[in-house]
Amino acid sequence: HLMVGLSKSHAVGAVGLFPAAHSAVERRLAEADIPRWHLNKRAGFDPRMFASLNRAFREFRPDVVHTHMAVQRYVFPVVLRHRTVVAIHTVHNLAEHETDAFGRWVHRFAFRNRVLPIGISQEVSASVQRIYGMECKAVIPNCIPVENYRHKPEERIRWRAENGLSSDAIVFTCVGRLEPQKNPLLLLQAFAELKYSHAHLVLSGDGSLREQLKAYVKAQKLGDRVHLLGKQNNVPNILAASDVFVLSSNWEGNPLAVMEAMAAGLPVIATQVGGVPELVQSGDQGFLVPAGDCIRFTGAMKALIDSAETRHAMGRAAQTRAMREFKVERMVEGYANLYREMVQKSRGTQLKAMTRWAASQT
Repeated sequence: HLMVGLSKSHAVGAVGLFPAAHSAVERRLAEADIPRWHLNKRAGFDPRMFASLNRAFREFRPDVVHTHMAVQRYVFPVVLRHRTVVAIHTVHNLAEHETDAFGRWVHRFAFRNRVLPIGISQEVSASVQRIYGMECKAVIPNCIPVENYRHKPEERIRWRAENGLSSDAIVFTCVGRLEPQKNPLLLLQAFAELKYSHAHLVLSGDGSLREQLKAYVKAQKLGDRVHLLGKQNNVPNILAASDVFVLSSNWEGNPLAVMEAMAAGLPVIATQVGGVPELVQSGDQGFLVPAGDCIRFTGAMKALIDSAETRHAMGRAAQTRAMREFKVERMVEGYANLYREMVQKSRGTQLKAMTRWAASQT
């Protein structure tokens, strides 16, 4: 979304280390006429990436290189070689969890030499200070195309009919990976304490904990009320059919799934971790509970089952906030301003260096 938004006013190129996957992301970039480089990285450390990245730099000649995730170990040496480039790295999760130990060593060195860290939430920014001993250059929250999550009543009816859910069912939905970070077992345990036959829990996502969750559902005889959908491509439709969004994570950066749910008009019950409190005001757009607190999570779910009025009011408040604060245009503008500032500063520094060099020759 950032690249497509920027392409309206900037020349943008996209580099992926791995082979083309013919994904929805790649199709969207192609529709926006954004040139793409797929570097066909092998599993494990692949030293060929240095030469491949260098070729991409020479072809595109970027003023700004903006990296994400754990790619600095390959990109940073190439950035050093192309000294006129402004280098920016967005930290998308708490710094403790973004990459492995070697990756953190590379980031620490890169952040002290040319690469500017950007946080997606105040808590992520604090984690960069905690782990790397330095402040983020800026905090620019991730955003979403909020209009994609507005839904019509017929979408709700259709999805429920296709998935065997009645019109009066209260549907709690979680969209996320089934991994320890998201702690989906806590969510299942909290839901198991609800004694409402019309309450259902939908989990959209896959991961290493799937079999453990299936075993728990079977042991607790929840098979008729818990729906493990696996990875889905129709998240807006699932949200349209839902009543409440739930997220029981142990840690987070600034979860897009929460923004998407709020844009769809859902109240949110989530653990009070990472950047989540920067998205959801507890008591207004939903309820936040301490991480790992199963009893309070169950209590929040019960409160929204018992009061349709509260559920609907919080959903409206969530959507209002999403439409005001989570638009992609806000993120695009934030980065465009940052790029402009840093390029101007870099060129000014280069000009001063050239002036000093010229003066030394006279």
